[in-house]
Amino acid sequence: MSADPAIPCWPGADYPLGATIIDGGVNFAVFSEVAEFVEVCLFDERGSETRIRLPEVTNAIHHGFVPGVGVGQRYGFRVAGPWDPANGLRCNPNKLLLDPYAKAIAGDTTWHKAVFGHRPTNPAMPSRRDSAAAMPRSIVVDGTFDWGDDSHPDIPLHDTVIYEAHVKGMTMQHPEVPPELRGTYAGLASAPIIGHLKSLGITSIELLPIHQFISERHLHDSGLTNYWGYNSIGYLAPHGAYSAAGDSGGQVREFKEMVKAFHAAGIEVILDVVYNHTAEGNHLGPTFSFKGLDNAAYYRLARDRSKYVDYTGTGNSLNMRHSETLRLLMDSLRYWVSEMRVDGFRFDLAAALARELHDVDRLSSFFDLIHQDPIVSRVKLIAEPWDVGEGGYQVGNFPPLWSEWNDRYRDGVRDYWRGWDESLADFAFRFTGSSDLYGSSQRRPTASINFITAHDGFTMSDLVSYNHKHNEANGEENRDGTTNNRSWNSGVEGETDDPEILAIRRSRVRSMLATLFLSQGVPMLVAGDEMGRSQGGNNNAYAQDNEISWLDWDAADRDLLDFTRRLVGIRSRHRVFRRRRWFEDRRLHGEGVREIGWFRPDGSPMTEEDWRVSYAKSLGVYLNGSLIPARDPQGEPVVDDSFLLLFNSGSGGCEFTIPEGLQRDEWTVELVASDSNGEGKTYGAGDLISVSPWSVVLLHQPLEAR
Repeated sequence: MSADPAIPCWPGADYPLGATIIDGGVNFAVFSEVAEFVEVCLFDERGSETRIRLPEVTNAIHHGFVPGVGVGQRYGFRVAGPWDPANGLRCNPNKLLLDPYAKAIAGDTTWHKAVFGHRPTNPAMPSRRDSAAAMPRSIVVDGTFDWGDDSHPDIPLHDTVIYEAHVKGMTMQHPEVPPELRGTYAGLASAPIIGHLKSLGITSIELLPIHQFISERHLHDSGLTNYWGYNSIGYLAPHGAYSAAGDSGGQVREFKEMVKAFHAAGIEVILDVVYNHTAEGNHLGPTFSFKGLDNAAYYRLARDRSKYVDYTGTGNSLNMRHSETLRLLMDSLRYWVSEMRVDGFRFDLAAALARELHDVDRLSSFFDLIHQDPIVSRVKLIAEPWDVGEGGYQVGNFPPLWSEWNDRYRDGVRDYWRGWDESLADFAFRFTGSSDLYGSSQRRPTASINFITAHDGFTMSDLVSYNHKHNEANGEENRDGTTNNRSWNSGVEGETDDPEILAIRRSRVRSMLATLFLSQGVPMLVAGDEMGRSQGGNNNAYAQDNEISWLDWDAADRDLLDFTRRLVGIRSRHRVFRRRRWFEDRRLHGEGVREIGWFRPDGSPMTEEDWRVSYAKSLGVYLNGSLIPARDPQGEPVVDDSFLLLFNSGSGGCEFTIPEGLQRDEWTVELVASDSNGEGKTYGAGDLISVSPWSVVLLHQPLEAR
């Protein structure tokens, strides 16, 4: 179909990019340095297409104003330009392209030969098949919304408790969420879900990717989907399939209503964002948008320019060296903060974004743009500080302003609670905020996002129930997913009714949760771990959009849920667990008591030699609430109660002696992780207290008692 000269198209403006409603019509603007010309393609309700050539080009922005077009209009672009894959050029006007700045996208991809820019039998030749019938559509949306008195909760990092969740998985099986809202933004914002989060003490919900994404062809052909959503194609569009209002623009309003509901409850919304690659795959992948618009501008090309640099394991890497790609990233981030009012971002494979040439560069354009931006620099910025390329592991190396997913914390805590040798000193570093990683770069304990489990890997329940992954449902003969789980099945692989093994598992889960919420840094809990959720040993459930991944609310472990609530409550009430600065081992004036103390089970202070004992499994930690290096908003010193934590990751019980000289002598048991309780009992200096295998005991000394 050729362009329709009968429909007027005026020059319009080169800014803003995308489709913008202006009185009487819509302005379309799209970037391409290589296009000979660009057509905007308008689709009616029957799917009939009208092509209109954009009449103006300003600084590689093709633009035009089409009168009479309004909200709900479905559209795409076609680009006429050079096809020369050997030189990185992949323009093909037979391919309908999504707008990179689309605020909403309707429909899904039909996996057909037509969505590929090249011929199946000869990748060097352009395909002549028209892809429109197999492609989603970009949607013109009305961005107006009544935010009322909404405001960002602005939770300080040291007070933050993150809950990693999936929009669909969180709600699909909740009996109190209306069936028509399950799996949607509206369902996530419903009273039962918000009530659950509030009862837990969650301050910030971190959503797995909600940018519009497309499932890979191999998953489609296997009857699976990309459930996690790490395959983005629309960086300004909320995923339409998560909307109860449908995907023709209603998803934008519904997402805003969700954010507004969370804010009203005092809960922040953090987005897991995937700016490192797109759904277009490698050089043999489909052409959905960027490839056909300006392949060499949007993607990192290899020396063989027909192929891509791949730092992500997905086939391509976005080109953060190009100004227009950086502009898209920043425009996207600003849009989600300013227009959609989210409170922060977790950047997937963030090291890939910081590569200027090959090495990860702390002074890259990516960091420069974010740090100077008055909008984006004000929200929470969390990096997954690695990618899959050479030199991509960058834990501890991101600059100030950034927090990081700390996999050293994950590994150290897992090792300790599976009874691994040579883990005691590392465990101590992780418990106190990982100063060995972040203490020398003007960063604080909040640089460490502490997690033991995440969406990727075993759940907490599976971590104590399986030695090996069980990913057969993924259809890859159990080859996918990591083998380095640092797990221990507690004596039997998988499900069991053995009471002794079940008791060990209960204690280990509770002990890991206690470690997570009582450590310095920012804790992140994965949805369902507070209720004993299992994935049956699947440690890579990225393609399981079913009961394997969805939370089973009816099977919730209520005792574990109550225990988790108590832990978060203890953390939220006591600043000694939420310190803003590092422990400096300062003494209290006139006394020999320090701000932190480490003790052997016999009550004597740990020595350098003690830290080198590879088989040691037990230690005590004293946290002095009188020596918190912080002041309140009125400038007064912050003081708190003091606590003594007794850890035992051994297979046998351990007798601890309450240390002498910790200000007052009397201590009360606040919390016990094992089935053998003892909460509420009091002990004095020199008394013996028994700590069960795989357990934590928390003792409390109120400030007024001292």
